[in-house]
Amino acid sequence: MTEETNCLALRVIVPDPPEVGATVEVRPLVDGTDVVATGLPGEPAEPPFRLLAPETPLLASSEPHEVRLAEAVCTEECCGALYVTIRRDGDQVVWYGWRDPDSSDPELPDFRFDARQYRAEIDRARSDRSWEWTAYTVARLLWRDLEQRPQPFERWSCLLSGAHSYPWERDRINIFFMYPCRPSSAEPWLQFRIVWPVTETDPLTQAAEFAERIRTADPRELGEICGGSPENARQLGYSWPR
Repeated sequence: MTEETNCLALRVIVPDPPEVGATVEVRPLVDGTDVVATGLPGEPAEPPFRLLAPETPLLASSEPHEVRLAEAVCTEECCGALYVTIRRDGDQVVWYGWRDPDSSDPELPDFRFDARQYRAEIDRARSDRSWEWTAYTVARLLWRDLEQRPQPFERWSCLLSGAHSYPWERDRINIFFMYPCRPSSAEPWLQFRIVWPVTETDPLTQAAEFAERIRTADPRELGEICGGSPENARQLGYSWPR
């Protein structure tokens, strides 16, 4: 194809200074222009654990699929999000169908990328971990391990929902999970959080040690309730935290 193509760059932005609530973002730049700043101004882009995961949704195939690039701080349901549809078209990747469920469609054009440059940039961004701090690396490795082997949570009717280290508290990780596993809207549910300190020793070793702790105990006994309601807690036999 002879049509002129765009150039994709994926920039990981770590907040500095790390204010409480600030997140690490993956900002997609097209020909140097930040598309999130244009399509959803003032809101954060999606984090690396979503856009730069091994099974990143940014990869393109002939089957179109929609990808969320950003969500409003107060959640999508409140103030919107930025979605784009991605598909492979021969030796190009196309971004089109921009959408914000909270307002009129963003004023962004279709973009066409050379498929080789596009894939090379995704691979580069996924392999570049120079921005990570130790606890972030531990959380990423632990999350990956527990996703691949979820039996410790399933055994106790729990569902892992994430493992994170936040920019404003780089000396610990937070592991979140739901109980029961997949409640319906009519059933009581609780969210639990496990908080563990992290040192500057080998991240892989620490992640393995944390995974072993979870595999040898009821995760609900390792953490504390951080979501749900007092009534849900009562129905499930727990005390609501003060």
